[in-house]
Amino acid sequence: MATKYKRPKGRDGAISALNLAIDGFSLAKEISSATPAKAVFGSVSILLGMIKDTMANEQDYVDLGLHCAKICETLKRGMDKTKQEDFSKCLCEAIDQLKATVEEIRGKVTKQSGRHPLSRFVRSRNDKDQIAGWWSELNRILQVFHTELAIDTNATASKTEATVSKIDGEVSKLREEIRGQVRPVRDFNFQAIQYLTLQFSTPGELPPPMPRACFGRDDLIKRIVDLAEELHPMALIGAGGIGKTSIALTVLHHVRIKERFGDHRRFIRCDQFPASQTNFLAQLSKVTGAGIETPEDLASLRQYLSSKPMFIVLDNAESILDPPGDGGKEIYDAVEELTQFRNICLCITSRITTIPPDCKRLNIPTLSVEAGCDEFYGIYDLGRSDVVGDILKQLDFHPLSINLLATVAWRNVWNNNRLAREWERRQTGVLQTGHNKSLADTIELSLASPMFKALGPDTRGLLGVIAFFPQGVDENNLDWLFPTIFNRSTILDAFCALSLTYRNEEFVTMLAPLRDYLSPKDPTSSPLLCTVKEHYFTRLSAELDPNLPTFGDTRWIVSEDVNVEHLLNVFTSIDANSDDVWNACRKFLLHLYWHKPRYTVLRQKIEGLPDEHPPKRDCLFHLARLLGEIGNLSEEHRLLTQVLGLRRECGSDDSIANALLSLSDTDRQLGLHKEGIQHAKEALAIFQRLGDTAAQAECQLNLARLLYDNEQYDAAEEAASRAIGLLPEKGEEFQACQSHRVLGRIYRLKGEGAKAIHHLEEALRIATSFKWPDEQSWIHYAMAQLFSGKHQFNDAHAHIEQAKSCAVNDVYLQGRVMEQWADILFEEGKLEEAMSEVLCALEAYKNIGAAKDVENCKDLIWNIEQAKEGQAASDETDSDSHFTYFDTSEHSPSP
Repeated sequence: MATKYKRPKGRDGAISALNLAIDGFSLAKEISSATPAKAVFGSVSILLGMIKDTMANEQDYVDLGLHCAKICETLKRGMDKTKQEDFSKCLCEAIDQLKATVEEIRGKVTKQSGRHPLSRFVRSRNDKDQIAGWWSELNRILQVFHTELAIDTNATASKTEATVSKIDGEVSKLREEIRGQVRPVRDFNFQAIQYLTLQFSTPGELPPPMPRACFGRDDLIKRIVDLAEELHPMALIGAGGIGKTSIALTVLHHVRIKERFGDHRRFIRCDQFPASQTNFLAQLSKVTGAGIETPEDLASLRQYLSSKPMFIVLDNAESILDPPGDGGKEIYDAVEELTQFRNICLCITSRITTIPPDCKRLNIPTLSVEAGCDEFYGIYDLGRSDVVGDILKQLDFHPLSINLLATVAWRNVWNNNRLAREWERRQTGVLQTGHNKSLADTIELSLASPMFKALGPDTRGLLGVIAFFPQGVDENNLDWLFPTIFNRSTILDAFCALSLTYRNEEFVTMLAPLRDYLSPKDPTSSPLLCTVKEHYFTRLSAELDPNLPTFGDTRWIVSEDVNVEHLLNVFTSIDANSDDVWNACRKFLLHLYWHKPRYTVLRQKIEGLPDEHPPKRDCLFHLARLLGEIGNLSEEHRLLTQVLGLRRECGSDDSIANALLSLSDTDRQLGLHKEGIQHAKEALAIFQRLGDTAAQAECQLNLARLLYDNEQYDAAEEAASRAIGLLPEKGEEFQACQSHRVLGRIYRLKGEGAKAIHHLEEALRIATSFKWPDEQSWIHYAMAQLFSGKHQFNDAHAHIEQAKSCAVNDVYLQGRVMEQWADILFEEGKLEEAMSEVLCALEAYKNIGAAKDVENCKDLIWNIEQAKEGQAASDETDSDSHFTYFDTSEHSPSP
């Protein structure tokens, strides 16, 4: 009757269980008549002794000791009941059971420790002779194991194969039996023993351990595992350091992948051997355990590769898919054939997109904000702060860059302040950890690619230009940016194929760490960049006159504004006395004013120029107008007052009059009607003396607006009519359009609806024919006011929708349209919709600093809230109560 083992308690129980196991193996060794069996029992006994020695203070090994005792009992029972000719079969089953147990333990050890167990063992045991002895013993175990399987004198190849199959079945049952029962093993010595055991008992090479962490990739890993279970070939494509290898290893050790492929999970580092078909096939044979040392072609490996399901990772496959020399096609053909095996899931990691067509391509993105921070603090937890988050954002949350930054900070014990200083001083130059591990090494590896070198002499310079610009380069503008590079589109395609760049809408750009490394450190040293700068300056020099048919061509700045701003910011720092650069800066501000009103980083540099610096007056003037266009009227007024003072000291009469004219318009929008009228009249007098009728018409138009806002409607009508009379029939259509719009608003308030509609429709005709979307939006805005005042809400709705569709580039205008729409909805009694629109308008005004309009919105919000309270207090609402709201739009500054 077999002995029944009860679970011992505590450390003594574990030692007792192991002693019993060792005694059992020793007894089995003595009574066995087969020499190979004696050797096996001796080896197992020694191994268990070593385990016992390492377990002296480890209570967690109790279950392991119990299972070893169970194996001992099984082997002893097999010795008593099995015939000699069947002996080797039982022995193999028992040893394979031991293997399964140790393998289960190893899986949990590996999960707890990412370090190579052999290296830990060597550090914890310095007795090299003893280590060599263990290697010898384990070699002998492997030899005996295979010898015993073939000992049966009457065995045939088919019988041996059936035996192995039965053993695999028993192993699977045993794994299910012990799953979840074995506790994690933490002793380094035993970890090394079980690693060596598995290394010699499994044909082929074991994959590297799983990374300790793979932040922010859960969804991507699940998708890859799903593909792998269906044996679908795939390729993980991305820039160097994006995390392709870590993802592949995490998948390789995923529990579902282990269950699907068992021990047949293989990992081949393609950059660790010379790129040739012979070397690739030899490595494939070695790693998979095929046993063919020098396969001539893939045909010699087909039988083995087809024998069982396999998961094979080809890491850094760009090394073999884009090799130097002429062997690339042979390797590519071999890799492509691997994708055709129905039992193999091939996973390629590569920087290049040259992959077999049957591979599912998965482009690896950068990390999310949260995952990037988790990776940094997982290495160096110095306390979460905005400093780290800001730096990681500048790194585009590039995994390798984050890892290097955290490692450098950890090694040098930097606090947040020191980290910020080092980053400010060195940028990506700080990403160097020693031992030749740096961001530069990763990037240079891509630049050494034969595909990159084959692109020609302009390649590195073009890559530097792309790196210099934050947006990269717009593929629609390649003809005027790089007119001398004839194969420019082909080169950009190759950059994307090499994962040096990527496409973002219409732009070819690159990750921030690559940009910082590849961008010219001295922009003036790059001939191509200097040429591109001149092309940009030429484009900026075009005349910005809305009356010209070429005005629409200047809208290119809408997509290129960030690049131009960066170019000017850099070159104004390099040469602050360059008239060409500051003239381009002035023109850039004018482009923004007309096509994309927004704040600019150039403001500080412009205001910081000395007053005697000639470009300051003009640049400051256009900066002021730009600030006014985005609704920052107080700053516009301050800067225009400064400009007027500078021009009165050393400017021409024409420049002084223009400053007065712009200042009068700002006065109007700020409600400073008296000062505005005074400034407009002074400007008008100067232009009359100079004989400039077009400028006189603009002064009259400003006066009309000021008088309109001051409720002097007859005087406003006279000034606007005089403005139209001063304008020629052709050449000043923009002023004519605005004059008709002002007259339309004046007649609306005077109650002359037919005249108002006539002038607004004439203004709309001009704006539509010249394709001025902002003007069209303002006119539809005025029409909506007109019809809303007449309670013709359907017509008002139609014009508001038109105003919205035209106001695409002007945030301030968008705010005004939404505010007007809220006002109309409020008058209709649609309070919830009105509140929604006015809150959007309020947010738009806040974003651009339009303080007066913010207050108008708050007034409207208060009125809506009061109306909602009134509705709640009474079941019946007087319909006239919706129209008690004071229409601030009638008295707010006119556009």
